[in-house]
Amino acid sequence: MIARRDVYQAIADPTRRAIINMIAAQPLNVNSIAEKFDVSRQAISLHVKILTDCGLVVIKKRGRDRFCEPQLDKLGEVSVWVDQYRRHWENKLDALETYIEKLKKKRNGKQKK
Repeated sequence: MIARRDVYQAIADPTRRAIINMIAAQPLNVNSIAEKFDVSRQAISLHVKILTDCGLVVIKKRGRDRFCEPQLDKLGEVSVWVDQYRRHWENKLDALETYIEKLKKKRNGKQKK
């Protein structure tokens, strides 16, 4: 059984993240994408396939060309996942700030005596 790829696999690779950034600005064909990288067209095609399998890219035919268009809604899943940890660390940092302020007040109180 082959496991379905997910959005986290797609964004795990820096080349795929770069491709997403490129096509977010405008749809491009695979050749145009491949020109921007120092790897083979075949390697870029594989990255595009993974992005397609993950649902972040859709391929649309225009004449003889196949254009990669972004489908970035799935990145919301990543945003939700990251937000829970951002809230966690913001709470921890707020608690640390409160503790530091308490220590400063305590230290200033001792210095005045």
